[in-house]
Amino acid sequence: MSAAGQLEVDVAIVGGGLVGASLATALREGGRRVLLVESVPFAAAGQPSFDARTTALGNASRRIFEGLALWPQLASQAAAIRTIHVSQAGGFGCARLKAAEQGVDAFGYVIANRQLGSVLWAQLAASAALTLRVPARVVGASMSADSVELHLENAAGGAERVRARLVVAADGAHSQIRSAAGIAAAVEDYQQLAVVANVASDHPADGTAYERFTAAGPLALLPLHDGTRAVIWACEPARAAALLQLDERGYLAALQAQFGWRAGRFLAATPRGSYPLQLTRAAATVGPRTVLIGNAAQALHPVAGQGFNLGLRDAAMLAEVIAAEHGDVGAAPFLQRFAAWRASDRSGVVRFTDSLVKLFGDRRPGVSLLRNLGLLMFDLTPPAKSALARVSAGFAGPTPRLARGLPLKHV
Repeated sequence: MSAAGQLEVDVAIVGGGLVGASLATALREGGRRVLLVESVPFAAAGQPSFDARTTALGNASRRIFEGLALWPQLASQAAAIRTIHVSQAGGFGCARLKAAEQGVDAFGYVIANRQLGSVLWAQLAASAALTLRVPARVVGASMSADSVELHLENAAGGAERVRARLVVAADGAHSQIRSAAGIAAAVEDYQQLAVVANVASDHPADGTAYERFTAAGPLALLPLHDGTRAVIWACEPARAAALLQLDERGYLAALQAQFGWRAGRFLAATPRGSYPLQLTRAAATVGPRTVLIGNAAQALHPVAGQGFNLGLRDAAMLAEVIAAEHGDVGAAPFLQRFAAWRASDRSGVVRFTDSLVKLFGDRRPGVSLLRNLGLLMFDLTPPAKSALARVSAGFAGPTPRLARGLPLKHV
């Protein structure tokens, strides 16, 4: 605290979801004064970041969590993806990727957001080097040449002022900090909702992740550690509303009709949830003493499972640059270096996911045949498979040290 009672920190992270909590974990012992502000406690029923949804972690993300000494706690709750099967409903083409053929044990791992959040927040709560303000919300933010001033309000209505060298916006697609920094964002509505649930079948999950493109929207089935599967079904709002209104038997029948029998007969489903699908792209990832990471920088369609992996690489690279910086972490040259290092990876992943959504959503005559031929050719082309298998490491630009299995800092 300063003499006036104002909290002074080097880095203030606003947003304690998966990406913000990962960044705070990476910075917890780096010698910087770090504050994490989150408006909803981790275990609260209304915490949207740590609900029943699942996340697919690529191998680069696994290495990041290994570098943060968290993977041993996560591994027992994670299901390995050893095969990826991509198909189009009603078509002859499909693509199959096997991890063993690419020389890796698994393409990635699927874990429940609630479990991932539990491990992250246990680390944060146990760290004496971090300052936590949970629950608290930012009610005002202003950026100047030499600092950022935040005005916080806690659950009891108490106020606090914070002065930071750098503020990190990890507060989601509708980022308050992004707006306060004057950074614009373009939003493209895909006119889809994701209907999510976990399902059990008479064929327990065997490590295969399915991506099936149907006339009703992309449908993904991901293996879970208990033998069930996570279902993410992206469809038009009217179709989503109908799925949400069905009873369990009706939903399972609709799912079976759209997906087929590759995963066996669907027997049971958890209560369904839904969320809208949009592409949000910030015009810049840095502003005056401000950095955007995760969904505050780019919020993606879940079609290829790249959103959190991209955001985690944002966090890992930012932690690396902060760890290597001995001066002012909010200075413009520092911020521009981070932005330049992340630009190619960010733009590549955004293009990749957006193109998939639009390619498989194109209903023009003849396009379906081309998609099927493309899937067939992809299945017969080993170099194309190898390229796709490397997506989780990033599209281009420097790969964070943690994602390469190296320590955060050069030693």
